[in-house]
This record gives sequence, C-alpha cells and structure tokens, in this order.
Amino acid sequence: MSGYRFALLILSDSKSKNPQDDRVKPIVDEILTSNGFVLSKYYIIPDERLILKDKLLELSRDDGIDAIITSGGTGLFERDITPDVTKEVLDYEIPAIPQAILFNALKKTKRAMLSRMVAGVKNNKLIINLPGSPKAVREDLEYIVDVLEHALDKLKGDTTPCGEN
Repeated sequence: MSGYRFALLILSDSKSKNPQDDRVKPIVDEILTSNGFVLSKYYIIPDERLILKDKLLELSRDDGIDAIITSGGTGLFERDITPDVTKEVLDYEIPAIPQAILFNALKKTKRAMLSRMVAGVKNNKLIINLPGSPKAVREDLEYIVDVLEHALDKLKGDTTPCGEN
C-alpha cells in the first residue's frame, strides 16, 4: 500500500454554494482508501478560471500532495473550463489516461465522447480531470485506480522499466 496523498478539487457553481450537495467526495475517498491512498485535501470551488488556476498551482507546489483529481467542468458548457485551465498549468500531458477512461466509458454510453478530460503532470504531481457525475467518477476512477500507484512511483523517481514491475 502506497499511502500516496491526493487532493480532490470539485468544480461546481452550485455545490460551491451548497457543499452538502456534493456526492463525489465519498466515492473518491472510498476508492482511494480501498486502494491504499489517502484523500488529504478537499475543496469545492466555482467554475472560475482564475480560482481554478490558482488552486491547481497551489496544490502542485504542496509537498503534502502527490496527485490532484478534479471533478466537474469537463463538458461542453461555456463555464466548463477545467480541461482548458488544466492544460495551461501542466508541464506535460498524459493523453492515454483520458483515452483509457473514454474507451471504458464508451462501452456504457455514447455520450462519454462529449467529455473533455485531461491528465498530466505539474511539478511532479499527477493531475487528472474527471467528470462531475458521481456515477461517471466511480466508473472512471475504478477503471484507472490500479495504475495510479505505478504512475506516482515513476514521478517519485522509480527507474524500473514499466514492463518489469
């Protein structure tokens, strides 16, 4: 069990006004905890470009955080700015994470092709955008959770070839 620490950042205008309406945190916490991770920080913010950018930069500089999961703001609405802002702050993208999520999600609904998720790295911190739907968050995170420890090991300096682990 890794003990890697995650931050969860919920983007929602409505939930930022009514945090008790958030149903994503318990799902993320359950999946991370059952896989040896720790959800150590949690924020709900409105869909505002500067607030999101500042929070992503702040969390990416936090030595107590190894990875950041965002939920919400990945759709087609004008205020769905999460992937755009995430791309602005990333050092580099990891396109296969959202591609894998999409591959799995399309088996359940064709509407998954409308999501604009992004994943990548900033300051050796893994950042992954997930949709805002609790059902989608569960399905997507469960699909990728078993590779997260390996990804974080690599970001922490593990030089073992991927095929040999």
